[in-house]
Amino acid sequence: MTVYESDLPGVGKKHEIDLPDGSQLVVVTHNEGRREVFRRPSPEADSEKLFELTDDLARQVGTILEGAYFQPVGSERVETLLGDDTLIEWVEVEGDSPIAGRTLGEADLRRETGASVVAIERGERVIPSPGSDTAVETGDTLVVVGTREAYRAFESRLSGAAGSESDEAADETDGSAGGADGR
Repeated sequence: MTVYESDLPGVGKKHEIDLPDGSQLVVVTHNEGRREVFRRPSPEADSEKLFELTDDLARQVGTILEGAYFQPVGSERVETLLGDDTLIEWVEVEGDSPIAGRTLGEADLRRETGASVVAIERGERVIPSPGSDTAVETGDTLVVVGTREAYRAFESRLSGAAGSESDEAADETDGSAGGADGR
């Protein structure tokens, strides 16, 4: 899929998206936020206006389309790009994850992976901007922001595929420091 972006002086921006059938979806974002959506059947044809959305409605529809409200069963994962190489992902903490039962500070995920946990979904509750003292529980869904590389490192660390040596080293260090609970 190719996306073309162009400035529309005095109007806003235009995005043209090539669709698999050879047609194009054209989205015009006006400076005041309004979006107009068109379909162009072929490169030579005129565009046909499909609908128009207010800024708030366009953002809500966009959130639905990206999968933030519901992830179809057939989807392996949701990937939402925030920029060229920055994405936001939702990751569930499994019972065997080495960070389950630890705080974000103890897990030290940001330093080890470069990805940040910006929210935690815990059942119906959302914990926005969790601090280092926030415990991670089995079944939590972590909302993570980072580069693709940082996200891959985060996912490996979460599953225990990477970082197990640093966990053991931390356990040995904590144990030798004489912590009251042995951790």
